[in-house]
Amino acid sequence: MVMGVSLFHLLTFSLISCSEDSTEEDEYANWEERNDAQTNQWAANSALRKIKCYTKDATTTGENSDYIYVEVLETGSGTENPMFTDSVWVAYRGRLIPTTSYPDGAVFDQSYIGDFSWHTADFSKFCVSALVSGFTTALLEMHPGDRWRVHIPYMLGYGTTASSSGTIPAYSDLTFDIALLDFWHPGETRPEFK
Repeated sequence: MVMGVSLFHLLTFSLISCSEDSTEEDEYANWEERNDAQTNQWAANSALRKIKCYTKDATTTGENSDYIYVEVLETGSGTENPMFTDSVWVAYRGRLIPTTSYPDGAVFDQSYIGDFSWHTADFSKFCVSALVSGFTTALLEMHPGDRWRVHIPYMLGYGTTASSSGTIPAYSDLTFDIALLDFWHPGETRPEFK
């Protein structure tokens, strides 16, 4: 019995020692600073389209965090843009900035799995005005058939607080792949999609 107790204490001590000696990196260390640096990189990238947030004064230059940064992946044939009060059918994938474990950024929400396809993606219905201001800004500029990669500084996302679901930490820049299928005005109806 003494041997059993000693072995139990030895195993317990070993487990405690291993967890204390762990050199595991904090995935979100210096998160605010890293996200600020990411926003500055987007702002300096001349290949990205820079669009001022709809909530910001259009007559002033503003800060880097007053803009979204867009890479156009596909250009649609539509000619009209959704308005603030419209509803939209969109497919999307949202990611955080790259980290050691997630070099493309951890996916926190998505409406499709794998590579995007207009034929197989699930589309979600949203009211344009019900989204974070960076996502809304993108939709106000998109046309049906457009597919964009949109980089959103944290001040145009969830800001200095975490998302209510807890999947997005405070100070998180967001990157969304957004495909706009269709939109409609209040009072208009559209057939259910899929």
